Amino acid sequence: MAILDIIETPDARLRAISKPVEVVTDAHRTLIADMFETMYDAPGIGLAAIQVGVPERILVIDLQRPADDTPEDADPKTIKYVREPRVFINPEILWESEDLAVYNEGCLSVPEMYADVNRPARIRASWLDETGAAHEQELDGLLATCLQHEMDHLNGVLFIDHLSRLKRDMLLKKLEKLRRSAA
Repeated sequence: MAILDIIETPDARLRAISKPVEVVTDAHRTLIADMFETMYDAPGIGLAAIQVGVPERILVIDLQRPADDTPEDADPKTIKYVREPRVFINPEILWESEDLAVYNEGCLSVPEMYADVNRPARIRASWLDETGAAHEQELDGLLATCLQHEMDHLNGVLFIDHLSRLKRDMLLKKLEKLRRSAA
């Protein structure tokens, strides 16, 4: 497994529309393993293949919840997480609720920037897993939000595209300032 470079905005590759996966291969499974390692290292809870330069309709998600025996005052650096990795290949939204949920989203391709985004609160989705098996399920909560966010990447959309122009411009200026101060 390898940690891959995550592409950051304004890189034009993030605007590419990813191609469907025809057949899930060992090369895809290696990419998926590398994507999980990259996502955990970042750290994040979701990553689309295009974010590591591969324009295929593959994404990984792991909401990583703290273990049940974690004390409330635990140091974040010592918390052990229960991992629940999920792979979505060629995901499609079949249905979405009219009711919306607001979540303060961030993105590994727009580092350290966060903003409230409205998305359907519930969705019904279909996808293939890393073995090529088909799945269909109704999702809600953070998993539904995360899947929609990562699926946006497959269509060349970033979470900042859901913001007003003013908010998006402010966020991008803040990101540029952060990059200059880090250089």
